[in-house]
Amino acid sequence: MSTATPPMGWNSWDCYGTTVTEAEVLANAEFMAAHLLAHGWDTVVVDIDWSDPAARSHGYNADAPLEIDEWGRLIPDPVRFPSSAGGAGFGPLAARIHALGLRFGIHTMRGIPRRAVAQNLPILGTDAQAADVADVTNVCEWNPDMVGIDHTHPAAQAYYDSTLALYAGWGVDFIKSDDMLWPYQAADIEAYAEAIRRSGRDIVLSLSPGRDLSLERLDHLRAHADMWRICDDLWDSWDDVAANFARFARWAPFAGEHGWPDGDMLPLGRIGIRAERGEPRDDRLTPHERVSLMTLWIIARSPLMIGGDLPSTDPATIALFQNAEALAVIRQSSRNREVFREGRLVLWAADGPAGERYAAAFNLGDEPFESVLDAVNIGFPASGTVTELWSGHAVVLEPVSVQSDAARGVAPGSAALRLTLQPHGAALLRHRD
Repeated sequence: MSTATPPMGWNSWDCYGTTVTEAEVLANAEFMAAHLLAHGWDTVVVDIDWSDPAARSHGYNADAPLEIDEWGRLIPDPVRFPSSAGGAGFGPLAARIHALGLRFGIHTMRGIPRRAVAQNLPILGTDAQAADVADVTNVCEWNPDMVGIDHTHPAAQAYYDSTLALYAGWGVDFIKSDDMLWPYQAADIEAYAEAIRRSGRDIVLSLSPGRDLSLERLDHLRAHADMWRICDDLWDSWDDVAANFARFARWAPFAGEHGWPDGDMLPLGRIGIRAERGEPRDDRLTPHERVSLMTLWIIARSPLMIGGDLPSTDPATIALFQNAEALAVIRQSSRNREVFREGRLVLWAADGPAGERYAAAFNLGDEPFESVLDAVNIGFPASGTVTELWSGHAVVLEPVSVQSDAARGVAPGSAALRLTLQPHGAALLRHRD
């Protein structure tokens, strides 16, 4: 499994939680097709509990009356997703999104629905029933909808195969499979990846939630998934963003076509409309913090999934998603790595495909920070042009000829690059000869 570049798209979780409707999904898809598809954003994902007719803000329902078919497989709530009525499932919605030139994704949970077990429904293609494969000792710690699967039972794989056959028939292109990584559910990951393979459809597999994920899992993740979360849910606070600096420093060197470490959704724009956390709001990050978030995710080559409701998000935030030169870094760079971290200053560097060099500088502090960087410390030669990609501001590097206070810390023969970084701010830099 692999994708050539990190997936980019929109996910309903940050704005609509468990409650998103078909009309809201389509409104975001239409906005994406009109304003963001040309910039690489191409995937629309319906997050958790699309089968729950009683879905609500701020949490999950115990004993939720999930919609299931005769084989114990979740199907969409036909009230929120009217085109799914009559057994059509997500097929009609997927077709409308595909017609816009986009890819369609859904959220799934590890395991088998409690309702299917309670009704002891048959498992498609076998003589077994739901209760035969249920494992009540390995249930999700935060969501009550499912119970685990006993993978020692021969029908366990058949159940996952049946669900993926259903999703493939609907035209699903992307699956965010949850409750896979905390704790690490190796047997489920392997069975799910195998079910995707058997479905015959090219489906991107994203694993969540990522809390406490160890780098020792890298080979297993690469063998079975396209992307995997490296953190728990990320919300619109600087503390959440700042905590991912260390995680990305650990994981980014391993990002590439064999799999993408994922810093979670971008909680940017209009969020909290009917969400798990908070009330309707524009995200609480400052403009400089938004730039830092985008810069870190880009320089670390994380998947990018916008969490805000696109039609009601402010134009300045949408403009961040349309910056072609910044987004080129996520598609074209290589050898992405943190090269310096001292106090409030963090520096990253990366290579470009045609001799360009990229770098990112971050101020983790609460006050403005002025710095004179030795260009070589971020992998830049001592001459050429450096452009800050968010602002478009460019400077020509000139070698330092005499050691002086004006370029303290930069030896003759290198070049001094002066940066002023706002509190929690960042600069995304490109060097060309």
